[in-house]
Amino acid sequence: MTRFKLTDLFTYRHRYFIGYVITILIFVSLLVVAGLYIPGGMSQGEMTQFIKTSSMDIDKASTLAIPNMPFFAVQRFSMDTLGLHIFTFKLPALICALFTGVGAVVLLRRWFRPNIAVLATIIMITTGQFIYVAQSGSADITYILWSVWLLLIATMVTYSEKHKRLWRLLLAIVIPLSLYTPMSIYLVLAVLAAGIFHPHVRHVIKTVPRAEQIILPIISISLSIPLLIFVIMRPALLVELLGAPASWPPDIAANLHTIFQQYFNFIHPSSGALMTPVLDLGSMILIAIGLWQQFKIRYTARSYTLTAWIILLVPVLIINPALISVTFVPLLLLLASGLGYILRTWYAMFPRNPYARFVGVVPLAILVGGLVLSGLYRYFDGYRYDPLTAKSFTKDISLYSDEILGKNVKRIVVAKDEIRLYNAVAKYHKEVPIKVSTETPHDNEVYAATSKAHKHIRAIPSKIITTNFSDDADRFYIYNN
Repeated sequence: MTRFKLTDLFTYRHRYFIGYVITILIFVSLLVVAGLYIPGGMSQGEMTQFIKTSSMDIDKASTLAIPNMPFFAVQRFSMDTLGLHIFTFKLPALICALFTGVGAVVLLRRWFRPNIAVLATIIMITTGQFIYVAQSGSADITYILWSVWLLLIATMVTYSEKHKRLWRLLLAIVIPLSLYTPMSIYLVLAVLAAGIFHPHVRHVIKTVPRAEQIILPIISISLSIPLLIFVIMRPALLVELLGAPASWPPDIAANLHTIFQQYFNFIHPSSGALMTPVLDLGSMILIAIGLWQQFKIRYTARSYTLTAWIILLVPVLIINPALISVTFVPLLLLLASGLGYILRTWYAMFPRNPYARFVGVVPLAILVGGLVLSGLYRYFDGYRYDPLTAKSFTKDISLYSDEILGKNVKRIVVAKDEIRLYNAVAKYHKEVPIKVSTETPHDNEVYAATSKAHKHIRAIPSKIITTNFSDDADRFYIYNN
């Protein structure tokens, strides 16, 4: 009788492949649910960005001089092609999130052992902060997207032995495109700093063929020319890309309190469009361990890059803590480093005892499982049932399309601060023209009014369109004049 070996099992030999397949299936399912159902509406920031996106005009270059212009151009194309819907508005962010997840898997696989890469990826995609930015149409996902792919491509340029020319070309393309996103300049500077100070990276740069040393900078400069034109046209764009706050001077004390609330206030968490703290206590402990390991092992190129990146980000975040998404990737890498340290330490204690090594996996699985379940529960429960969080998202655009269009409504009465929004909405429903006005009509016609405008109308509505919220559920009123 042959002796049973665990290594003979199909599931063991292909455990990493199976793990990645399960991770991808979970990830795609989460994106679909987040894009269609939870939170199922648009935040105030998304509504503001929708107005800016709908006003983009290639004939008016000033309307293109905005941060994240490539993302919003794709968003505009999505709405123009597929029609106005909350899902089409969020679709570019969901696609970016998918590419971000793929890039994160490969990046973690290059930086860490396969088991750590799988665990860290699962924790990442089930974090409430990531799911939130993945479905947000306000381009928050681009902070994570460019961070992941810039680090991945820089890693492949430095260490990969295959397709070197392709990776160098991609790096020359990604660097200028990432500069359209605020705060990306700091990661670019960190990568350049690693190239200057780390011996191995300097050696790799010296081995680049002379022709590529000329062609690749030309490609990067060419892709940067539109951005330079926009900055010259609107100098305030440069300030926004650097991450400076809208008001100056910043309130440092208030900003430090905000940062504490976002990351460390586990006793009194807060609700809003983004639930804080963004990571739970277990994740922050792993990040603290990873940070300690980061300063302990300082000789690798990735340590150079990550350390320089964190040093550049910290003062900017103190000035403008609203750009919280830029910290996601460095925190993810530190979390993976903390996981790796715990696993390495346990295995080093029992290098030859298979039973002890297996027993060490059990508490780690419980830890990771707890982080995953708590992240999913917090997101799905919080964004559906938390009063302050649920109220931060509005379904007015969906209600407008489903309950007002095609109901013989000829005019919609809005408040003065809503007129830009509903003019933008009407732009996508030209087949059913509804006049947007701040005045009630005097002729005999059916008209609607928003909840804000209804307060100044004395007529009795024939129908009230509501949501399932307990507060401010009345969104539109229909009048038969």
